[in-house]
Amino acid sequence: MKKLSLLLAGILLIGAFLAGCDTRTTDTKVSGREVRLAVWGSSPAEVQALDKTIADFEGETGIKVVKEVISDSYLDIIKTRLIGGEGPDVFYLDSYAAAEVIESGAVMALDEWITDDFKIDDFYPSLVNAFRGSDGKLYGIPKDYSTLALYYNENLLKEAGYTPEDIPDSLEELHRFAEALQPKLQEGRKALTVMTDLARMMYLAESTGVDIIKDDKANIADPEIIKNLQLMVDARAKGYADNPQGLGTGWNGEAFGVQKTAMMIEGNWVISFLKEQFPEVKYGVKEVPTYNGKKGTMAYTVAYVINADTDNKENAWTFIQYMTGPKGMDTWTKGSGVLPSRKSVAQSQNLEKDPVKSAHVAGAQYATPWQKGIHLPTVMTNFNNEFLSAFLGKKSLKEAMEKAQEVANKEIAAQK
Repeated sequence: MKKLSLLLAGILLIGAFLAGCDTRTTDTKVSGREVRLAVWGSSPAEVQALDKTIADFEGETGIKVVKEVISDSYLDIIKTRLIGGEGPDVFYLDSYAAAEVIESGAVMALDEWITDDFKIDDFYPSLVNAFRGSDGKLYGIPKDYSTLALYYNENLLKEAGYTPEDIPDSLEELHRFAEALQPKLQEGRKALTVMTDLARMMYLAESTGVDIIKDDKANIADPEIIKNLQLMVDARAKGYADNPQGLGTGWNGEAFGVQKTAMMIEGNWVISFLKEQFPEVKYGVKEVPTYNGKKGTMAYTVAYVINADTDNKENAWTFIQYMTGPKGMDTWTKGSGVLPSRKSVAQSQNLEKDPVKSAHVAGAQYATPWQKGIHLPTVMTNFNNEFLSAFLGKKSLKEAMEKAQEVANKEIAAQK
């Protein structure tokens, strides 16, 4: 665990990780077998669905689950627990942080535990690959996922004289459509709202085969990347797009719900939000339009992983095997509303015919996973700060990306 010790140098004092934790313990006196699970806080629907799936697992195996909910600073607390030898047996790991945790040696490779009966090929490859280490081994099993899709307000389009069929299938044409739509909307509304973070735009940046990180360095000032992202900056300059804050809202879903925007590219987590908060809004969903002639979207996924130092590996794997197996995944995803990472479960739920979720499911076949190695957090932070400046017209995109790349590479060098 030497690498993990270096990773955690100066991270948190022991007392800090006690804050924000809510441990729910079931009776472990019956069989003496248990699994310690750490998860982050989530929606009521997800909490209920997880508890139901865990209860089913306990009933079928006799293994009791001790579930701990870490509501704040999840990853920092997990890292601190691991270095202190107090880590859970199993925990959630987001693809975004996967490379860092995997390379630290904190989680166990699962290849020798995966049998033919588990059918790892049933999972969408892009999701599985997000949890492979540089050694090619698999360190996590994706429990679900989300992708981006294009949402449109049916009534706003109708009032402007358009139908959903008028929405183009390419992003280049979509922006021309949005520019034509803008003057037909009421004042205070935009044709398109844009979230300006790298997590939403990495697939666009890399759509021509260029990488945002190259040779362990930020590569976001590459002329191809600047060219690929210029369309998003021009959208605001031409007046037909803005970010949610420019529309007086906090995020895309809110802007869409209060009908300040006719279209947005957003994740499937917005479905339950719109249903609960804005049930009166009539909308449709399409796959993200192609860009540079290529289909693309982002995939955000979370895996179950096993603490490399646990002595409870067999029970931990039994738990993961059930939770990510067809039965457990079906219960979890139906109850929570997230998308199943197994293709067979998506098929059994008939999601390819779901008018809202089908576009998201289709995207899983070609999505770019939100994972790019251990330096992604550094690159993302600098990209987000500088891209926003360019989007708001404070500097050119070229100037912004050159500045972001320069600072990111200085920070990366200092980390080595």
